Amino acid sequence: MYLFIGTLDSINKSKISSILQQGDCLEILKKLPNNSVDLVVTDPPYEFAAHGGGGAFGSKQREYHNELENSDITKGFDTKILDELIRVMKKINIYIWCNKEQINMYLNYFKDYNMDLLVYCKTNPVPTCNNKYLSDIEYLLFFREKGVKVYGEYATKHKYYIMPTNKADKKKYNHPTVKPLEIIENLVINSSQENEIVLDPFMGSGTTGEASIKNKRKFIGIEIDETYFNTAKERIKEVEDIQQKE
Repeated sequence: MYLFIGTLDSINKSKISSILQQGDCLEILKKLPNNSVDLVVTDPPYEFAAHGGGGAFGSKQREYHNELENSDITKGFDTKILDELIRVMKKINIYIWCNKEQINMYLNYFKDYNMDLLVYCKTNPVPTCNNKYLSDIEYLLFFREKGVKVYGEYATKHKYYIMPTNKADKKKYNHPTVKPLEIIENLVINSSQENEIVLDPFMGSGTTGEASIKNKRKFIGIEIDETYFNTAKERIKEVEDIQQKE
């Protein structure tokens, strides 16, 4: 197995384990054939709700708050992307990170499918809490079509995770919303099998890619931001190199 950055139709060749492309995922997804992906695990841009209050205590917390407000990460996304994800999945089998403002939209869109709600509870959230509760929970929606199995075991099937904010990976990969690898690995283990194809159209720093390759899945990753894309490329290459030596 080795890292390959190129045409998306190469993923089905046995020697290819990763396809990474930089660009607009809506346009790149259109190049994928129908019914070609087994699982989607993704963290799309959140829609940032600018409510009153919510002030942060301290300059570092305010700096982080402003970083999110001013980035593409909080500007939402074109929901036509969901149409493309429906088209490329063999059966609906998708995990989507979101904030509370987006939950109704996703529930309405995937209303014909089974749904589970998973939560990531942070023990050390950013203290933006003036006139509001702490933003210490992130929501993960899992939608699946009838007949789609959940694999894994007792240890991988928790619906909630209580752990600190992933500061080490945020610093290492320079991405403000990177998710814990442990969570993503469990999703991959629970909802796919070895050699199946996992897709992340909002790849970010490449957490889903690392989780997929480590667990012997194939991976398609798309990222529009050049800096994040290069980070993910190097991260996944490191995992590929380790796999080759084993």
